[in-house]
Amino acid sequence: MSLSPVRCEILEIMLLLDKPEKPAYIARELGKDFPSVMMHIIWLTRMGYIASPAKGLYVITEKGKKALGVPEIDKEKAQALLSQMPPDKSFHFYAGIGKPLNISADSLQDFCDKILKVNEESINFHLSRGDFEAWFTGIGDVELSKKVALLKTKEKVGEELRRRLHAIVENRCTVLANFAKHTVPST
Repeated sequence: MSLSPVRCEILEIMLLLDKPEKPAYIARELGKDFPSVMMHIIWLTRMGYIASPAKGLYVITEKGKKALGVPEIDKEKAQALLSQMPPDKSFHFYAGIGKPLNISADSLQDFCDKILKVNEESINFHLSRGDFEAWFTGIGDVELSKKVALLKTKEKVGEELRRRLHAIVENRCTVLANFAKHTVPST
């Protein structure tokens, strides 16, 4: 079944938020009228693309993620995504073309930690070029890649961008750790 553009937008926002949220907040994030968004949320819930874990809160389901092209994660995949990578697969931070910062991340958790330390110029440089999404896709995390691509459309800048990017990656590490039965240190 094909989803309308508005329903896809709702699922994308819910994927980006990655937690139970109120429809009014989802409508605000989309910049759309609440009644229209609520109507689509009801339909998406009936079709199994989203669920309501508590009264008045909604969250995207695996079916909803699948509709957006996000593959399911199992224990082995989660462990692989959390593992340390060789230097040639590490993410290397730059401030611009030909301006290496000599900072690299060799795992998702390391990336999460380093994103708090690199300058805003580096974050803006890599986000504008799609480097973060490319690295996440390259290591096999399509979901994280999609979330960062969606974040880019929100036109956040400065510390707000850093905060949102960090929260997305940190939450992803926690979800993967739960699948892999690891513990992830909080930053």
